[in-house]
Amino acid sequence: MHRHVVVVGASLAGLRTAEALRRHGHRGPITIVGAEAHAPYDRPPLSKELLSGRLAPDGVRLPQATGLDAGWALGVPAVGLHPDTSELELADGGVMRYDGLVIATGARAAPAPPGSLTLRSLDDAIAIRDQLRPGRRVAVLGGGFLGNEIAAAARQRGCEVHLVIRQALPLLAAVGEPVAALIAELHRRAGVVLHPGHQAARTDWPADLVISATGSVPNTDWLRGSGLLTDPDGLRCDQWLRPLRTDGDAVPRIVAAGDVVRWPHPLADGEHVSLGHWSNAVDQADTAARNLLYPDRPVAFEAIPSFWSDLYGVQLRAVGLPRLGSPTVEEHDPDRTRLVVTYHRDARLVGAVTVNRTSRLARYRAELATRMRQSQRLADARR
Repeated sequence: MHRHVVVVGASLAGLRTAEALRRHGHRGPITIVGAEAHAPYDRPPLSKELLSGRLAPDGVRLPQATGLDAGWALGVPAVGLHPDTSELELADGGVMRYDGLVIATGARAAPAPPGSLTLRSLDDAIAIRDQLRPGRRVAVLGGGFLGNEIAAAARQRGCEVHLVIRQALPLLAAVGEPVAALIAELHRRAGVVLHPGHQAARTDWPADLVISATGSVPNTDWLRGSGLLTDPDGLRCDQWLRPLRTDGDAVPRIVAAGDVVRWPHPLADGEHVSLGHWSNAVDQADTAARNLLYPDRPVAFEAIPSFWSDLYGVQLRAVGLPRLGSPTVEEHDPDRTRLVVTYHRDARLVGAVTVNRTSRLARYRAELATRMRQSQRLADARR
């Protein structure tokens, strides 16, 4: 394909897909459309190094491959898509034609209670960072990865922090009780006050600053009327990252990557999943670019999911889909804050989490890769 490719989304997945298009041989024009005015930047440091003050805002900018040679339309969100005529509508009234399209519009913060802040963008992170001062009373709503990292950063900045969570322990749904209990203990040792079992949309504790981290919403609103199949968790795609129509057929000359995507995952027995992880966006970018350029030789997306978090200097690393399985503690050293947990579904490994034991992940990654290849072969045989 040597014609015009438009990438909708100027964050990690969009930029890396554009770079992969060049790497896989595309020589035609590429235009990257982004809702934010900022050049592409890395989001994980926003709740870690930037919020804690260890990194300046210009330090989160993503490096770009030499020879990308892309056109940019930043600060102009896409508002409509017409696959039948290969046209993209922009918020400024413009219409952009494409020969190939990449949907990488990511997600936005879930709606927050009045008077609270959210953390999704670089501007959000700067606004919150500037308010994290010693002695300030900060309430963080939400016990997911983002909420935990915000709470830790605020505490390290000298704030009085209360973490308000719906479940009994932070991250309980994502990593199970053994890991969640350790995370709760880390917060308590640091002086964070936990409020379990509360509706994370409110807090009765008087706070100078309330930060809502209750999840995200995929950016699919602009696809209404396009005929593409969306649901509350994202854009439905097949295993080749091709968006599906409402009739179940794949849409030609369009692929998708990143947080906006839901696709059938081998570890989930073909159930559609969405993953808001950094590594997932990078891995999907390469597959999406290849399948857009070479639709007659599509490659199924088979990367092993992985994610990480750092809290108070403790390293949490994970592979697979731990939330799908039941946890088993393989190793636990409380004195050195070490923990290894595996997760099984129907007696099959679906994930593993380590705390200060990153070297243990390699064997579980290899086992998961073998299982995914077997599942993919079975799926191919059934088609």
